[in-house]
Amino acid sequence: MPNNSNEKRAFAIVIGFCCLLLSIAMPNARAQSVPKYQVDGLWPKTLPNNWILTNTTGLAVDKQDHVWVLNRPRMTSADDSAAAQTPPIGECCVPAPSLLLFDAQGNMLKSWGGPNYVPDWPILEHGLVLDKNGNFWIGGNYFTSRFGLLTAPPKPKESPLEDRHILKFSPDGKQLMEIGKPSNAPVNNQDTTLLGSPSEFELDEAAHEIFIADGYINSRIVVYDSETGAFKRGWGAYGMPLSQIDNGKAPKYDPNGPPPKQFLGPLIGIVVSEDGLVYVSDRGADRIQVFTKDGKFVKEFLIHPKTLGLGTAQGLMLSKDRNQKFLWVADGENSVLRILNREDGTEVGTVGHKGREAGQFEGPECMALDSKGNLYTTEVGAEVRIQKFVLVK
Repeated sequence: MPNNSNEKRAFAIVIGFCCLLLSIAMPNARAQSVPKYQVDGLWPKTLPNNWILTNTTGLAVDKQDHVWVLNRPRMTSADDSAAAQTPPIGECCVPAPSLLLFDAQGNMLKSWGGPNYVPDWPILEHGLVLDKNGNFWIGGNYFTSRFGLLTAPPKPKESPLEDRHILKFSPDGKQLMEIGKPSNAPVNNQDTTLLGSPSEFELDEAAHEIFIADGYINSRIVVYDSETGAFKRGWGAYGMPLSQIDNGKAPKYDPNGPPPKQFLGPLIGIVVSEDGLVYVSDRGADRIQVFTKDGKFVKEFLIHPKTLGLGTAQGLMLSKDRNQKFLWVADGENSVLRILNREDGTEVGTVGHKGREAGQFEGPECMALDSKGNLYTTEVGAEVRIQKFVLVK
């Protein structure tokens, strides 16, 4: 160590200069630390028009830090929608439209969509993604072997068509495109004219492609042109060609056996990283598989693979630092958000805990970050909440 004041002053200058150089060379050092959050228990504000949300299955944040939330009006219970019954059985409430827009303060700014908004509006809405021009994609995952409609059950001998499609809309709500169509056709992973109750999707805008986790009926990833709707390519678990994917019933998950060779599904989450990797969550097998954009298998992460029930791999999200160091996964069965090192899948942190209080979760599924690093979440369990978590700096 220096002994006199001049030497100490010079030493301090050198240390300060080195720290400055380090901060310049590593601008994302702070962003790459594991984030900490505090719940904002007052977000969002009470909905207008006596509305109530149900089963929120889509979430996105736009360039203005406005928060888009997709929910399922048809799944509102008779008790929750008491004012909408004939005759009314209570004062509250009425199912909200399918798509709601909030500002960062929790005020509802806009709403649209819902049953009969367009002829092929999904029966059970699922999945929401925005493009840079403000266009919106939504999907649905109703299929008759698993779901019923709580407030609008099919009439006797009537079997509604399953959600085998996704829809693209302009910012003002005009339908621009439909990939697939409603259908009750048998399961067929080789048929690219229909989807299989898709759950989530992700855009690669530079390549004009949309990657679809397909999903509940099928067991595959499929890629279409986001401008024309033309099919481009697809694959199954471990990069399996579509021609080799089994169309039979998925085997029962064995947590003590080897990872299954095919997707067990449903495929709940899909994200595409800036360095060209596709991450897919296979909820039924408690795992995340990683591919190149062309479908070549890279690696997989097993997420607490002894878990049954809802499984541990639902929605996915990438961190917003330059290198996207972290991969977030919503653990539905354990009701916690897990933060993974994207490189090797090691768990480096968690957010939340199972419970019904503010900041806790009951079946978390969707996650999104705004430009300030604040976190938004949705749930599909008993609480069906949307929550905001403020980044603690």
